Order: sequence, then structure tokens, then C-alpha cells
Amino acid sequence: MTTDPAAAPYPRLVYRLCHADDWRAAALSGVFEGTDVDTRDGYIHLSEAGQVEDTARLHYAGVRPLMLLIVDGEKVAGDLRWEPSRGGALFPHLYGTIPLEAVMAALPVPEDREGHLMFPTLSNSPGDLGL
Repeated sequence: MTTDPAAAPYPRLVYRLCHADDWRAAALSGVFEGTDVDTRDGYIHLSEAGQVEDTARLHYAGVRPLMLLIVDGEKVAGDLRWEPSRGGALFPHLYGTIPLEAVMAALPVPEDREGHLMFPTLSNSPGDLGL
């Protein structure tokens, strides 16, 4: 993981939303290599805990069934960089891949009766999630 020594420590946990088919393909191959959007941009788009719901609303509105991958940023393959993105906020971008060993959990994201996504409580620390 790449960090700026002058900055506060970056969260260990990062999150990835994806279609269930993308997760199944990764589970079969042993690695999540991203989607067409990631390939186009040159890195795998990730979020920290506080960014997941906005990312879902902005980029995954019509994607169902949706999965949430909880990823240990210390176990990814490649360079994990925190770079300015939406509104200038720092987002984790992975210039590499996510081996299955880095995926701490893969959770389906259910919807309520009105079709709103229902996310579990998210954290930037594995201990807060009991992982």
C-alpha cells in the first residue's frame, strides 16, 4: 500500500461494489481483476467505509444483484494509492488486482421493499467488524 508519510494513516479496509456475476468470476479464477470501467481507467476503483453508499448511489443504481467486497488493503497485489476523485476526496485506487486472500468477506447487498439498498454497518478497521 502506498501512503504519504505526512498524512494520517489510511484505512486498512477498503470496499468494492460489483455485480454478483463479477464476484462469481473472481471466485472461480482466484482473483478480482476489475471490470471494463477499471480496465479503461487503469486501476480498480475502491471506496473507504464512508464512501460506499454514495458510490452505490452514483455508479451502481441499476446494478442488481449487487455484492459488497470487504478487502484487506494490506493483502492486495499491486500499488494501492489514495488519490483525489469525486469532490476532491481521497479514494483508494488499486493499480493491481485483488487476490481472494485479500477479500475478508463478500456480502450480497439486499434491498428494502422500496428498492433502497441496505448496507451493513461499515468500518475502516477490521476489529470494528469482528473480522
